[in-house]
Amino acid sequence: MAVIVGTRGVGLLPCVLLLTAVLSVPAMAAGTDRPQLQITRTAVAPVIDGFVDEPLWEQAALIDDLRQIRPHDGDAATERTEIRVTYDADALYIAARLWDSGGQDSIRASIMRQGSRLAEDDRIAIILDPFDSSRTGYRFEVNLNSVRNDMLYTGPTSFTADWTVIWDARAQRTDYGWSVEIAIPFKTLPFDATSEAWGFNVSRAIRRKGEEVLWTSRNRSWGPAVLGELRGIKDVDQGVGLDVVMSAGVRHVTDDVIAKQSTLLEPSLDAYYRLTPSLNASLTFNTDFSATELDDRQVNLSRFGLFFPEKRDFFLNDADLFEFGRLGSGGYLGNNRSTTRASQESGRPFFSRRLGLSSLGLPVDLEAGAKLSGRAGRYRVGALAVRQDGYVTPAGTIDTANLGVVRVSADVLAESSVGFIATSGDPSSNNSASLYGVDFLYLASRLAGGRSLEAEGWFQDSQASNTPSGSTSAWGVGLRLPASEGWRMGASTKEIGSQFRPALGFVSRRGVRDSMADAGYTRVVHGDLLQSWFVGADAERIEGTDGGLQTQVLSLRPLELETLGRDIVRVVYQASQESLSQPFTIYQEPSRRVVVPVGKYAFADYGFDFETGSQRVWAANGSVRRGSFYDGTRLSVGGNLIWRPSRNLGLKAGYSFNDISLPAGDFTTRIVSGTAEIAFNSFLSWVTLLQYDNVSEVMGLQTRLVWVPRAGRKYFLVANRGLQDVDKDGHFSLVSTEISLRAGYTWRF
Repeated sequence: MAVIVGTRGVGLLPCVLLLTAVLSVPAMAAGTDRPQLQITRTAVAPVIDGFVDEPLWEQAALIDDLRQIRPHDGDAATERTEIRVTYDADALYIAARLWDSGGQDSIRASIMRQGSRLAEDDRIAIILDPFDSSRTGYRFEVNLNSVRNDMLYTGPTSFTADWTVIWDARAQRTDYGWSVEIAIPFKTLPFDATSEAWGFNVSRAIRRKGEEVLWTSRNRSWGPAVLGELRGIKDVDQGVGLDVVMSAGVRHVTDDVIAKQSTLLEPSLDAYYRLTPSLNASLTFNTDFSATELDDRQVNLSRFGLFFPEKRDFFLNDADLFEFGRLGSGGYLGNNRSTTRASQESGRPFFSRRLGLSSLGLPVDLEAGAKLSGRAGRYRVGALAVRQDGYVTPAGTIDTANLGVVRVSADVLAESSVGFIATSGDPSSNNSASLYGVDFLYLASRLAGGRSLEAEGWFQDSQASNTPSGSTSAWGVGLRLPASEGWRMGASTKEIGSQFRPALGFVSRRGVRDSMADAGYTRVVHGDLLQSWFVGADAERIEGTDGGLQTQVLSLRPLELETLGRDIVRVVYQASQESLSQPFTIYQEPSRRVVVPVGKYAFADYGFDFETGSQRVWAANGSVRRGSFYDGTRLSVGGNLIWRPSRNLGLKAGYSFNDISLPAGDFTTRIVSGTAEIAFNSFLSWVTLLQYDNVSEVMGLQTRLVWVPRAGRKYFLVANRGLQDVDKDGHFSLVSTEISLRAGYTWRF
């Protein structure tokens, strides 16, 4: 593993010179060894009803040669599939005829709620890269219940599933299987109207067979870096380029601790204007997040903070444009089981959860915001400015603040990019703060043997008033050879200065050098039961910048098995070292604290994980770990049980348990959760989530009734209740109650 040292004294000038030099390199065109589909314009738009019976479809361009990536890479699909593609001035249209020899009962269609992940169901998926950049793109999925799910690729191998846009799709049962029609309006996606080719791919999943078939793939992988070409789109109507999203809501809040109630009328307005076919400007006023889903409950047994991902639509739109250095989103050795999510994300210069939320995770009003996002030639631009209202904390009052971030990157070489980021403002204090950073992302996805290579390097420096002496910079390098079959490996190092403080970013610990590495081998088995097996090892070592060890974790993965039915079993052994320079309070309650003393600790545990295929009516996942923990022992058990008896009902129960025995004291932690999902149809759903943990002794309940009659129209009724057992005597009392009724409508011009 390569480790770079001696970054002290790296200044702005060398970074600017490096950035200027690389920006001067012209972007190279992607390789031409890709399948091409030449499409023609239709004079009559299809009716999107799922019946692929209109004459226009027989004249549309055809794809019927999909090949497997699972279970047998390169083999012909076992079920016939026909994909037809055409367009008119308003939209791109895709139709699919999906034969299934198993009959109607064999088609998995358990998901009914719009926007849900379709990992359990048979589905058709479309990937579009309108700029044909091989770097980012959009994914659109549909199942037999006409449930639409869309995803935004933030990089060649990473995506966010919470992104959503306006498009339409319908599916129908047929005598041969099922069929789908999709319409993606040209007003929905930014693109260069003069472009000769779009990146395009199509995938079909047949869950009962564990089969995934695609138009084009490489080394069992697919994404923005592995696409064919869609040619022929020209002279289309992107409209005036104005979307106006108006919403209004009524929120009733009860603070049961001080017996205070308030009712608030909360109108909000978002406006999106396309300055050019590929560059958008947007404004938001009085942004509302009352309908956002709750975070998953976590119990922290480490000395460092946890990471909670973004779930708010306003910040998820165009989120890919603000990604930096492959930090987070699974891009930074995301498969390494020795690291935590917080460790992978640490060093992010911009993390949108810093906006509109206090340090305690409570909502803070955003009075207004403006955003510029999109592409200009080979440049990608993301600029965001918001005005955040002041709020009160236990430490004092935080004033109203103007906060901003600018991110610019340019495509260079065939699939790589170089970029710059700057932030201004501090949402959690009254101090001034700023940051700048540069990064270079390298990708070569067309190496011999279908292999690919990823690498990155980045540097940042932060400035803030009242900053103590110490390094204010951070840097990182990484190199990976990913693969879904055969050998894969990767290594990375990043250093976070002792006074590096990205006021709009995320850092889990400072003054450290964090090195990660992983290696493994996957063998695909052409059997009737087993699909693949894997062996590997992962490691992470975190040292203080003075060289002293803080944390070291080595995970051995001696055996992982995956069946054709997507069942997975893993055997795991993990050896850890922790060096504590000060006492660590690992658990506390009103009457006592459990403190781990200063010292060096070496401990290890072993266990197994399992997952059953999520396409089953009954599905489950779980893990068991047992072994030493600091200077004591730990038994850890957790998992989820899922029951989907029909497409209208889904129930999920989760449980996580730690039984820890230390010389300083024994304690247990528990997280209990339950989810009930009722889908009356594919447009109306009711979801209730209950969560409890015995560390905070907080029980949270959220119930959400959501009606989405069509894309661009949403109606919510959301109720949240919080209860807490403050003195941990088994008696809960109400802390807060919140009821919100909200409606949103999009006008498109």
